[in-house]
Amino acid sequence: MILLSKVNPRFSGTMANEAKPCPCDIGDKIDYKGLGEEVQIEHIKAYVVKPPATDKAIIVIQDIYGWQLPNTRLMADMLSANGYIAICPDFFVGKEPWNPAHDLLSTWSTFQEWLEDRKPTDIKKEVDVALRYLKEQCGAKHIGVVGFCWGGVATHYVALQYQEIKAAVSVYGIVRDREDTFDLKSPTFFIFAEKDEYIPLDQVTILEKRLKEKCNADYQMKIFPNQTHGFVHRKREDINPDDKPYIEEARKDMINWFKKYM
Repeated sequence: MILLSKVNPRFSGTMANEAKPCPCDIGDKIDYKGLGEEVQIEHIKAYVVKPPATDKAIIVIQDIYGWQLPNTRLMADMLSANGYIAICPDFFVGKEPWNPAHDLLSTWSTFQEWLEDRKPTDIKKEVDVALRYLKEQCGAKHIGVVGFCWGGVATHYVALQYQEIKAAVSVYGIVRDREDTFDLKSPTFFIFAEKDEYIPLDQVTILEKRLKEKCNADYQMKIFPNQTHGFVHRKREDINPDDKPYIEEARKDMINWFKKYM
């Protein structure tokens, strides 16, 4: 796995029932403070971590548990350890993230209502804020985006909208509420899990078919065997030995995609 030794989180918590109809089960929440800082950028807060001088940056898009989730900050710190400014904005703009307690209470019946004003395809204003900050305040000239679950959908959306994004990595996420899912403006890597309850493989097949027929941008799709939704940023390598090679491979693939295009 591509991590510097200083990025060394401690883990806590237990795996949720991965068969529940949820877009991102809580998985192994980690006890991790992060190496960056929280800043206010225009109308949103963001977690930012900066390596020594670089003009490369990546926008990290949260899952349903919000921008402060330690798991997502670990991903941002991993990217920074590999030479990228990483910014994880609060794409919910102060609205409450999904409460992990809901998983245990089996209250997923309220999820669609919760999602109504937190749509992953309604983030252009916040993406524009992050882009301005990275270019004007951080000197970024090459900018990519990665997202997980809710953020994977958002990343697919960004790759459809922004020519200036140099590379995108959508981790278990597909835009499904529009027809132009194939018209990528940015080179995009899609990571999927074979046993994902939320994104069945037939949906992956449909997306791949559309991309092959109509997409002009470079793209790659990869399905990881025996994995479930959330495996890249949710599962602990140390207590999931069978999954460890896939977790590490997916993270390495993510880094390599950015290296290739940025």
